[in-house]
Order: sequence, then C-alpha cells, then structure tokens
Amino acid sequence: MKFYKSDLFGISRERKTHSSIPSDHYHDAYEILYIISGELYYFIGDRTYQVVGGVLLLINMNDIHKLINSNGSMYERVTLQFKKEFLEGFLAAGEAFDPCSCFQSGSSAIKLRAQEQGFVEGLFHKMIAEHTNQSPQSDLYLKLLLIELLIFIGRKQHSGHRGLYIESNRTHKQISRIVNYINHHYAKRLTLDDISKNFYMSPSHVSRTFKDSTGFTFIEYVNNVRVKEACTLLKDSNLTVSEIAERVGFDNLTHFGRIFKGTTGSSPLKYRKLNQCR
Repeated sequence: MKFYKSDLFGISRERKTHSSIPSDHYHDAYEILYIISGELYYFIGDRTYQVVGGVLLLINMNDIHKLINSNGSMYERVTLQFKKEFLEGFLAAGEAFDPCSCFQSGSSAIKLRAQEQGFVEGLFHKMIAEHTNQSPQSDLYLKLLLIELLIFIGRKQHSGHRGLYIESNRTHKQISRIVNYINHHYAKRLTLDDISKNFYMSPSHVSRTFKDSTGFTFIEYVNNVRVKEACTLLKDSNLTVSEIAERVGFDNLTHFGRIFKGTTGSSPLKYRKLNQCR
C-alpha cells in the first residue's frame, strides 16, 4: 500500500483481504471511499451498506464508520481524506458554492455507471501521481482535482440518476433502528437487556446481529458515541469533566476517564488542553 498524506489531505489505493480500521474510527476530516473491486459491507452513521466495485461512499466529519469483511474476501479501494481547511482561500470570497455540501445530502453511497467510473478513477490516479511527484504547483493542482471531484459528486446527487444506498437485508434494517436509538439516547442508561426488550429481540440475537451488521460490539458502539459527544463538549463548552461524563451517559467518572483515554489516546483534561490551544 502507498499512502501519501499531509495534515490536511491524504489519499491511498490498496488491495487487501482485511480491514485495518480501528473500532474507534471517526475523525474531524471528510472521507471519500471508492470501491474498485470486491464485495463487502460498510457501516456509516446508522446504516449498513452492501457495496461492490464502482460505488462511492461519502463519510461526513465525525461519522462513526467501519468496514465489515467477515469473509476475508479480496477487495481494492481508494481512500481519500481531507479537512475543509485544505480548500480555504481557494474559492472566491462570497462564493455561494459549498464543495462539501455533498456530505450532508443524506445519501452516503452512490453507484457509478461505467463511464463515470473511468472518469473518477482517472481523477484518483492523477491525485496519487501528483502527491507522489511533489512540485511547487502540487497543492494547487490537488485542490483543483478535489474540487472537480466534489462538483461531479454534487451534480450526480442532484441529477435524479444517483444510485440509492442498498441496505443489505431485514436484519441490518433492524440494527439500523437500534443504532439510531443509541445515537439519540446515548445520555440515558443503555444496556443490552433494555435494548432487547424495547425492540422485541433476544439479547443474544441483538448481540450477534449488532456485531455482524456494524462491526462493533454493542458496548463498543455505545462508548464510541458517548466519547464522540464528550469530545465536542470538551472543545465547545466550559462544563467540568465530571459534568460532561454525566451528560453523555457515564455514571462513574473513573470509568469515563478510562474509556475516553482508551478511545482517544489522551485523558479528558489533556484532550481539552490540546484542542483549546489550536
């Protein structure tokens, strides 16, 4: 695998049989995944998508997501990540066009036709080649290529011909409803037994199908949602760590600190200090 990356922009093309995405996978960057070949599942936000070659996946900032390849089959993909700051100053002042609006469209998966696949793969090839052979104009050219890609995606979404996402089966739809419930009720007491009763499923069935559908265990996902919300409060509020822990659903401060550090790599206080210094 070749991975060319800066603080604001990164792109890779890889062929593999397993996922290297950690269980706590979300970040403050936009991400575009393009499946070149293979068949696998992606969990994004609150839905599971069954994807094949020729599918573009759009992942908004801080959306929890995970690749699911339980069969270990071969696949090839392009991964592109960028922060909005990468494009700052590139567009004219007062420009009404928001190049990142496609990430808020409500559709995370787009199936491309054959001609469109060739066009998009050509853009990715140019991006990787430009990032490999750095020149004084590389940043400008990468921004041009990225804008061209984002304009294409936006037009595709609004053309009326975009492919709708495909949820894999009825079981995944059930889990999607549970995930949506967790996303909106993370501050409450959430146990496997409570969820099972609310959705009329056995705890063992919820446990097994939740992992199969999302790639996370039930408690892993709940903790990820709570920690993500805690990160936002640490950056954007003056609440104490204890108040934040309680607000996101932890009833034990020590447990919150342990889970937070295990997920982010730093303590809540250190995380707040680092982000306030930016």
